[in-house]
Amino acid sequence: MLRAPLLAAARSRRIRALIEAVPATRAVVGRFVSGSATADAVRVARELAADGRSITIDHLGEDTTDAAQAATTVRAYEDLLSALAEQGLAQGADVSVKLSAVGQFLPADGEGVALENARKICAAAQAVGATVTLDMEDHTTTDSTLGILRELRGEYPWVGAVLQAYLRRTEQDCRELSGPGSRVRLCKGAYAEPESAAFQDKAEVDQSYVRCLRVLMAGQGYPMVASHDPRMIAIAAKLAAEAGRTAADHEFQMLYGIRPQEQKRIAAEGSIMRVYVPCGDEWYGYFMRRLAERPANLAFFLRGLATRS
Repeated sequence: MLRAPLLAAARSRRIRALIEAVPATRAVVGRFVSGSATADAVRVARELAADGRSITIDHLGEDTTDAAQAATTVRAYEDLLSALAEQGLAQGADVSVKLSAVGQFLPADGEGVALENARKICAAAQAVGATVTLDMEDHTTTDSTLGILRELRGEYPWVGAVLQAYLRRTEQDCRELSGPGSRVRLCKGAYAEPESAAFQDKAEVDQSYVRCLRVLMAGQGYPMVASHDPRMIAIAAKLAAEAGRTAADHEFQMLYGIRPQEQKRIAAEGSIMRVYVPCGDEWYGYFMRRLAERPANLAFFLRGLATRS
């Protein structure tokens, strides 16, 4: 019942101002966001690497309509990749990029600007041995994002895609993106979507997730299983084994701050466990979507505010 209002709040400037004005908010947000500076993301990357976990880092930001801001985001990714390389943490690392943060919504040739900016980030990643995954946003951006993905893969075939199981189209998208070398992160989805585009019932979303997993595991690409659901993780492991996959040709992903002990367990068992690490000041939209995903996250937030007020 809380999901819809929380997702609506994620787009509200008024509610954002109210939440950001509470002094205790930042301390609580720190559970899910590494910090505002590049050094914070590097510190977390080092901590995760120490116990065998991999990273994908998201420099937070979205819905940019200013070309200068899009260029600033590109430089932030370049600086981040350089800092990871200096600390010996870039090889095998990944950065997640929202195309709306690098120009996709600009009024003049937004897709062209986003493509060129994403190319710059890919070049910086390739230079240090890292990879790039294009984050997926609401369903209105899916065709645009996949179009830019196809362009990028002509030069950087390792660029990853994110597909959201709650969208009705995703099973077919999985078929089209399950070829050799294709990296696909499968998640359930975290935006408010109309029934015409997305399954609304949790059971339907779960069923779609499993169907999509079957397609990806049976394909020739590299599935990235983004889920905190123990049942989905177990199903993914079973499907990987049935498909003859080894620990090296698929991976599991979870969000920073959620189920860390389970992350460590999966890594200790020899699977690739990649943690999605957000950083930067533009944390509000990301944080609200995390609250909408799990009631336990909202309870944690409210308890944190109460104890710090």
